[in-house]
Amino acid sequence: MNYDFLDIKTPKEIQMEIAKNVRKKRKELKLTQEEFAKKSGVSFGSIKRFENTGEISLFSLVKIAIVLDCENELMELFKKKEYSSIEEIINGKY
Repeated sequence: MNYDFLDIKTPKEIQMEIAKNVRKKRKELKLTQEEFAKKSGVSFGSIKRFENTGEISLFSLVKIAIVLDCENELMELFKKKEYSSIEEIINGKY
């Protein structure tokens, strides 16, 4: 693996980026935090805290992903890469 140590994000930065993306998608759907909470089954307080701090349980994040039609993207996290040829494996192109 090739790491660029100058571009490594902290866990908090990653949390906030995810929260920012969720907020943006929620607003694109023209949903208030209250409406989003009802639709997702996640409490209003949790939605508000998530958008402000990036903190949320995985279970609630899954509920949010379903409402935003992003559950497939979430399920792709940490999957092993499928190779299209033996050359990819030999040459380390993954």
